[in-house]
Amino acid sequence: MQDSRRKSLMKAMSWRLIAVIITTTVGYLFTENATFAISIGIADSIVKIFAYYLHERAWITMPAERAERVAALQPMGDAHTPSA
Repeated sequence: MQDSRRKSLMKAMSWRLIAVIITTTVGYLFTENATFAISIGIADSIVKIFAYYLHERAWITMPAERAERVAALQPMGDAHTPSA
């Protein structure tokens, strides 16, 4: 069964909430400037929530066989890389 677009969006938003807290905290630890840290966290989330949603939808619409091949790819030059 495929996930709905709404579920994918909600999943992306809940993860971004966690990620914005982490990014903002790290930004604050490095700058000790709360306003700047919050700005970094918000900007990061705006860009990444849409990138994640598109990535999720691409994987959901990809045929299962192709997804398995993509997931199994290893870096080039690895002795264990399967041949086509």
